[in-house]
Amino acid sequence: MIPLFDSDSLPRSHERLEEGAVLLRLFATSEAPALVEEVARIAQEAPFRHLLTPGGYTMSVAMTNCGRLGWVSDRTGYRYDPVDPGTGAPWPAMPAAFLDIAVRAAAEAGFADYDPDACLINRYIVGAKLGLHQDRDEKDAWAPIVSVSLGLPAVFLWGGPARFVYHGVASLKDGQNPLTGTARINLTFRKVL
Repeated sequence: MIPLFDSDSLPRSHERLEEGAVLLRLFATSEAPALVEEVARIAQEAPFRHLLTPGGYTMSVAMTNCGRLGWVSDRTGYRYDPVDPGTGAPWPAMPAAFLDIAVRAAAEAGFADYDPDACLINRYIVGAKLGLHQDRDEKDAWAPIVSVSLGLPAVFLWGGPARFVYHGVASLKDGQNPLTGTARINLTFRKVL
């Protein structure tokens, strides 16, 4: 797992959190405007929505996807699917800017030849959170997960071995970001197959 966080208040750095986990502060700063524009374009084709969990709860974070596969959840479970269940169409293609940042970040963290086939896009607004969970739906369990966060700061919850760490995001606090307004956007790249 490679968590990436951007915060204008911290210097650019490359920190090893533990074996297999690297924090690259400010890695996406220069590309952030283009990434946010691509998110808006993707959301026009595959709108953000609040998915249901298998237990019937509505997630507070809004989600969409791009790439060959998209992560979905409903009462039947969590899974990757090549088709957006909301539109019935394939997920939008992964933009070149997304692929470029994911591949470069993975290489910077020591994972050469990364080829993600899915990008889960999360949009947090005030009060939205993501409970502690593990990323275990990918068939390629040893490929890294690259996470790029843009916009408002958030508290990232973390604990356990790097690839299968329990992680989440605490409730987003109110704020304003010049790029994303009152939201935080997270791009999570995964090699599923």
